[in-house]
Amino acid sequence: MGTVQRIKDLADAKQTTFAEIERKIGISNGQIRRWDKVSPKAENIKKVADYFDVSVDYLLGRTEKALPTKKQQSTDLDEILDGMMSFDGKPMTDHDREAIRAYLQGRFSNK
Repeated sequence: MGTVQRIKDLADAKQTTFAEIERKIGISNGQIRRWDKVSPKAENIKKVADYFDVSVDYLLGRTEKALPTKKQQSTDLDEILDGMMSFDGKPMTDHDREAIRAYLQGRFSNK
């Protein structure tokens, strides 16, 4: 699924239009539709991500989950680890996930 389709799905869920989103975030009229043919500027894709409170990675198709941004992120370790990708952008292995879990639990259980 492409960036424009993800934005359309989010807009439909929020019962808003591309024109309304563009007005609210301060980008030119029709800009979002053009992203099917040209890559969006990083600052504009960030504005859309902030508007919907999702990650830029979700809008760009780098992750399948529309995880909330920091202001609403879960503190449940399993949810956080499920949304993470490895350093090279591939899904994490179970081994990677368990290593990170063990590190975080050890790091923050002593405080």
